[in-house]
Amino acid sequence: MSPDPAGDLERLRAIALALPQAAEKVSHGQPVFFIEKGKLFAQYWHDHHHDGASAVMVKLSGIEEQRMLIAIDPELYYRPAYIGASGWIAIRTDVDATDWDLIAGKVEASWQTVAPARLLRTP
Repeated sequence: MSPDPAGDLERLRAIALALPQAAEKVSHGQPVFFIEKGKLFAQYWHDHHHDGASAVMVKLSGIEEQRMLIAIDPELYYRPAYIGASGWIAIRTDVDATDWDLIAGKVEASWQTVAPARLLRTP
């Protein structure tokens, strides 16, 4: 588990809420980030169901991308319970050197995956 889950959440919050029309709420006891009509693009899990992990969840382009990321680095990425079947990936924040630039890129890509076309056209 992350030694600083509050710090991890603050970093994620800064990344996610900088995106157009992003908002935060708590769902099932976890902080989630979404855009209009409840379209989720990021979540933070810390010791979710006592799994001992801290991670950022993001929506990917699909299961193939999820499989590829897990195959490339199974210590960093894993398929999260419940939402993994829908193409989400977990990126661990409890590793020795969390790469927040990588996480920021994945959060932005996830936002783009769920954003309506009119938001994507905004300069």
